[in-house]
Amino acid sequence: MSATVLRGVRPYGEDPVDIVIADGVIVDLVAPGSGDGEVIDADGLIALPGFVDVHTHLREPGREDAETVRTGSQAAALGGFTCVHAMANTSPVADTAGVVEQVWRLGQEAGLVDVRPVGAVTVGLEGQRMAELGAMAESAARVRMFSDDGKCVHDAVLMRRALEYVKAFDGVVAQHAQEPRLTENAQMNEGELSGRLGLAGWPAVAEEAIIARDVLLAQHVGSRLHVCHVSTAGSVEVVRWAKSKGINVTAEVTPHHLLLTEELVATYDPIYKVNPPLRRAEDVEALRAALADGTIDAIATDHAPHPREDKDCEWAAAAMGMLGLETAFSIALDTMVRPGLLSWRELAQRMSAAPARIGRVATQGHDLVVGAVANIAVVDPSASRVVSGADLASKSSNTPYAGMELPGRVVHTLFAGTPTVRDGALA
Repeated sequence: MSATVLRGVRPYGEDPVDIVIADGVIVDLVAPGSGDGEVIDADGLIALPGFVDVHTHLREPGREDAETVRTGSQAAALGGFTCVHAMANTSPVADTAGVVEQVWRLGQEAGLVDVRPVGAVTVGLEGQRMAELGAMAESAARVRMFSDDGKCVHDAVLMRRALEYVKAFDGVVAQHAQEPRLTENAQMNEGELSGRLGLAGWPAVAEEAIIARDVLLAQHVGSRLHVCHVSTAGSVEVVRWAKSKGINVTAEVTPHHLLLTEELVATYDPIYKVNPPLRRAEDVEALRAALADGTIDAIATDHAPHPREDKDCEWAAAAMGMLGLETAFSIALDTMVRPGLLSWRELAQRMSAAPARIGRVATQGHDLVVGAVANIAVVDPSASRVVSGADLASKSSNTPYAGMELPGRVVHTLFAGTPTVRDGALA
């Protein structure tokens, strides 16, 4: 039995050990220097369970000019991820067993991360008829998360039916909370700045009202609800209230909503155009506090690649979305760990264990203990790098962090014991 040894690594930043891996599983944790096998030098680096993203856009099928399952998997591995959930807004939409199986098989072929397709809630994301949820759940892809992300399931009756339906197989509906009538032609966060810039405003209540409706629906039918990319202080309060009432709701926040604010929109650079929009500094502060206290369960990237022509244009015509997979750890380190809001174990909970539980991925999110599947991210928090879109593995380059020096670096990633990233490069 050949073994791999992560030499001198510090699980969760604690005392150094050798992590011994064989047949894809952690088989021993021994004193540094005593592990026997092929050595990966990780002296002094920090080991965390491989990150899990419940919100990734891989664009394939249909928009391979922006991203493919393979290139998105490469970006994910470089970011320390060992599992991603691929959103349904592809072309064709992932609203049938055939399409989700296609995405799942492409992930299997790439072999870099566990690609879990997210099924659409409604046919064609049109909000009119419920999609084949049961068929997708029973397919080879074993879909457990369903979302019309990019659009809101705005019809309350359809949302109720979807919540009822997924109970049969312990699924979850992940809602893109955006009341469409309140955000028609909206371009940025609604407030004093939007008025000054002459851009149509996107009111916080458009998000908060849908979350309030849906947590009450989830309570009524006794089902699981997940709220995508929470972005306002008011949304945090709604989720906190729902949890206090025992409602089965989880929520995610993106790295960019933990760091960036609406003030950047004053540049009119479409790189900062995103859905939901960048919010006020007060919202960012509330989101960080909510992630720290557990009101928000997980960090999710909302990795949204776009080809250059869809971003390199005037603001009104530009597509919404930002890259996120390769920079998520650095933003989490900068906004949550360095300020003391999260410990390394708590960060692992928000980036691995909680998202794995939300997506019902049994092979992901485990502690770094003997018997656990060896999905591991090895990071160097003392390193830093200047971000360049041209250096990213994604087919797209629409990162809002271009030119910024970000702290931290993913040095090694192991997926089921196999190194996918070594020394910061694809293995």
